[in-house]
Amino acid sequence: MKAKVDEDRCRGHGVCWSLCPEVFDLTDDGYAVVLTPEVPAAFEDTVRTAMGSCPERAITLD
Repeated sequence: MKAKVDEDRCRGHGVCWSLCPEVFDLTDDGYAVVLTPEVPAAFEDTVRTAMGSCPERAITLD
């Protein structure tokens, strides 16, 4: 599974990072980025939770 953050939609709430800092990080400006192109299997459920918890719906999964 691959996670992607839509830079145009992200508003820097940081929910994804607080739920799964192993996969998401925040830029100096506070916007989310994905640390790893391929989500490790151990974090797939947490990344799905982060996607569903994103207030801006900026996270997509492939």
